[in-house]
Amino acid sequence: MKIEVLGTGCSKCKALEEAVKQAVAKIGGFHEVKKVEDIVEIMNYGVMSTPALVVDGIVKSTGKQLNVDEIVNLLTEKNN
Repeated sequence: MKIEVLGTGCSKCKALEEAVKQAVAKIGGFHEVKKVEDIVEIMNYGVMSTPALVVDGIVKSTGKQLNVDEIVNLLTEKNN
């Protein structure tokens, strides 16, 4: 699974990145976590509000500070 955290480096973006790392540790397995700070790359996803969470190329959340459990739910939900 490829997980991307989109954000320009604000405190909420950094907090989401840390929460994603904790969620990945909780679910186990091998997952790529990437921080995307390039504004053009972020805009290519159609994201207008950061932080944003992208899983396997699909935007799952924008403009919200998700907690670890919310991220685990997003990462483990089926066909969504």
